[in-house]
Amino acid sequence: MKFRLIFLSMLSLALCAGAGWYIINQAFDDSGASTATTAQSAPPPAVQTVNGETVVVLSPDAQRAGHIEVAPLAAVTRQSGISADATVVDLQPLFDLRNRVASARADVDTFTAQAASSRAQYEGSRTLFADDRNISQKSLQAAQATMQGDAAKLQSARVALDGLVGTMRQQFGVALANAATAPASTLFQRLQAGQSVVLRITLPASFGTTPPERIPVDTPNGGTVAAQRLSASPLADPAVQGTPWLYVADTVLPANLRTSARVATSSEAVSGLLIPAQAVVWYGGQTWAYVRTAHDRFARRYVPAANEGDHGFLATSGFHTGDQIVTQGAQLLLSEEIKPQGIGTACKDPPECDD
Repeated sequence: MKFRLIFLSMLSLALCAGAGWYIINQAFDDSGASTATTAQSAPPPAVQTVNGETVVVLSPDAQRAGHIEVAPLAAVTRQSGISADATVVDLQPLFDLRNRVASARADVDTFTAQAASSRAQYEGSRTLFADDRNISQKSLQAAQATMQGDAAKLQSARVALDGLVGTMRQQFGVALANAATAPASTLFQRLQAGQSVVLRITLPASFGTTPPERIPVDTPNGGTVAAQRLSASPLADPAVQGTPWLYVADTVLPANLRTSARVATSSEAVSGLLIPAQAVVWYGGQTWAYVRTAHDRFARRYVPAANEGDHGFLATSGFHTGDQIVTQGAQLLLSEEIKPQGIGTACKDPPECDD
């Protein structure tokens, strides 16, 4: 009997040990399988760093939902230059000054004739008075007073005319003042008829003392028009720093319109890749563009803002011919890149999302 109890006790201990060993092994197997399954199902991070470049991973479905579009880069050749601010000058004050100048000039002509007539009368009266006093001294004095009065009126009219011409030069420059005061000026006739406009183009102070003879200016319809240099502008735009010059363009543009002009800085042509303006985004005070490097990967690359042109930015490095540049949706990629990573955005219990 005693032997049987000992045998049963040892059998129970063996069964308990085997069961415990099985449970422990099963727990480790389940944990390893769960870890492996989690590792296999975990998606790659949305933002990666590959060869020093920041890469945004976005599935094709997400690209279609975000309306992301790409286009291949093409090589272009253009003359190096800078962009300058241009403003269409309101010429109504010039036309008003021209009318006042014409009226002042008529006054000068009138008082010139009167002064000549009164001087002739005075000379005649003085001759008669000297010839045995054939007229009274009072009549001679009256003729002298009339002559002096007409001379003073003529002098005043001349000062007024000179003042108006000087005001015209101070506001519109020498070239426009000469055109407005000339008896027949083709330039002024075209300006008055609305067939030409005057633009104030502000060049950087470091550009030099002699601006180009002709400058292409952007128009609201997306084209350009050639502007011919007139003279230095005596007035500057307080909102723009630089040296202002007046140009005339044979086109119709509304007064006070702000546009831009392309000023060549060198006669040599520069080759590069044209980055469309709509492909460029600002981040950290610099300009960037995204290139699709794979079907679901987009790399952000630096674009020099100094090379901005009429239709985009000229890149001479960092890009290659045929690169798929993102022309629509670049801002979406930037938002995806800079948002915090590893933070869940889904909420299991919607009412708790309101907290």
